[in-house]
Amino acid sequence: MTTTARASVQHEDERVRVTRWDFEPGQSTGRHVHEYDYVVVPVTDGRTDVIGPDGTVTPSRLSAGESYARPAGGEHEVVNAGSSALAFVEIELK
Repeated sequence: MTTTARASVQHEDERVRVTRWDFEPGQSTGRHVHEYDYVVVPVTDGRTDVIGPDGTVTPSRLSAGESYARPAGGEHEVVNAGSSALAFVEIELK
């Protein structure tokens, strides 16, 4: 699936990139590989399906303000699996 969610880079310098992602129901990041370690800060509550490179779907529930971190190298696609708009901020550590 191609990127249908809206990505807005809010800040970028030599150390970090901060991107806000906004998704309507069913919208997707498209398949991508994380080049850097990153932190996700949900802005809204919501549900996602995280689709791995082998097609495996992992459902996830996001809660506004409850952050999580992941290492570089992960490959996936994130889809808004809920029935309302979803937003999160992704902070990549260069």
